[in-house]
Amino acid sequence: MRRRKADLALRVNAPLHIEHTDSGLTSFAGLELLSRYLRKTHFNRSLRRHLGHLDLPGDFPLISTIRLLLCLLMVGGRRLRHVGYLAGDPLVHRFSQLSTLPTDRTLSRRLKRFSNRSIQALRSLNAQLVASIVLAMRLRTVTIDVDGTVISTGMQVERAFRGYNPHHRKVPSYFPITAYLAETGHLFRLQNRSGNINDGKASIGFLRDVFDQVESTLGSGMRVRVRMDGDYFKEAVIRTLESRGAEYAIKVPFWPWLNLGALIRARQEWTRIDDEVDGFSASLFLEPWQREVRLRIYRRRVFHQTRKGYQLSLFDPHDGMFEFSVVAVSLKKKERRIWWFMCGRGAHEKAIGELKSGLALSTVPTDHYGANGAWQQLVVIAHTLLTNFQIETGAPRRCRTWKRTPIPLLRRANTLRFELLNRAGRLTKPGGRAILRLADNSTVRNRFAKVLQALESTA
Repeated sequence: MRRRKADLALRVNAPLHIEHTDSGLTSFAGLELLSRYLRKTHFNRSLRRHLGHLDLPGDFPLISTIRLLLCLLMVGGRRLRHVGYLAGDPLVHRFSQLSTLPTDRTLSRRLKRFSNRSIQALRSLNAQLVASIVLAMRLRTVTIDVDGTVISTGMQVERAFRGYNPHHRKVPSYFPITAYLAETGHLFRLQNRSGNINDGKASIGFLRDVFDQVESTLGSGMRVRVRMDGDYFKEAVIRTLESRGAEYAIKVPFWPWLNLGALIRARQEWTRIDDEVDGFSASLFLEPWQREVRLRIYRRRVFHQTRKGYQLSLFDPHDGMFEFSVVAVSLKKKERRIWWFMCGRGAHEKAIGELKSGLALSTVPTDHYGANGAWQQLVVIAHTLLTNFQIETGAPRRCRTWKRTPIPLLRRANTLRFELLNRAGRLTKPGGRAILRLADNSTVRNRFAKVLQALESTA
């Protein structure tokens, strides 16, 4: 229906008078949908099963404290002190099941009581939440991306050291390693580490834990494919993957002793991948390892001069300018399939960026190593809950591709907050019955109705 232009503008005469009231106003009406989802999936029961036996004393119930921290992360809080901005919101109190919220100091002291055993219990909880979705999707093969990420810290943070921190070279840091489940978009496992370690050499124990988690939660019959970058091109890593029966694709660094330049220069015929990329297959016997590795070698045409020292000098003015990459594989796939398979690793990088920018993984809440490790696990659990919530309330499914990226079409945390979680409302009790009232917006009404309908069918 067309309207007159004069009817479209709204006149604003004076600033509004601001008052603060306790009359049931909320900024997070969408938390009611998450509360219903957690009730449907018996989340409190899972918390008690994994954390109920731990010795973590405190004035506030442990289950409610965990729910409050998850609520803080999911609505956009990045610091423990941000919990003060949630006090008085009725939906936050209902979600956390607390009549009074603890202060940031209380939460900090509670987090500092977490030990390695307590952090492992949080990992087990996340593993159960992830497995419930993977098993429901009836996947026969899972693709796991493994990579580390740098978290800069302060000078006084426990077990933070100078190491691989390319953007802040002299700043102490943590260097957590992550495993990402490509088909579902879950962070499968995270382990915090000091910043002064080698990403590849220190990954053996983590890889064993990942395979143990796959076997215990997804079943011994689940096939596993692993993608890694060049830091993990180590003999011990490859032997670990082969001993567990996992297929792999690992980027290969251009180390001089590998003599990859000779293979590339000697190649006359390349297989076309697309308009910009060509490739070929080769085998290379590595004397130090006393074993042969199968390689997929690619060149990508570029129209700029690469920076000095980026790769070996392989530029030929008669052929054009290329950037080269090499992948060590056990997968029995052609060059084209492997190229697109490795391109799918970008989803893992996107997920890490989402955890840092959208869910406060880059935040270091205390100077205590155990507390910071527990915070990281809570970030992972919050991400898993938001992912599960979207999948089980009707997230669209995408066609599977050679990239092996997430099948469900997932919204980022900030988008989910804007569309669903951080909606203004009022909690009223006419006749003693609690009712949540929102503004009359057809888009929001339809979205809420769709989620509520999906929750009704959730087991």
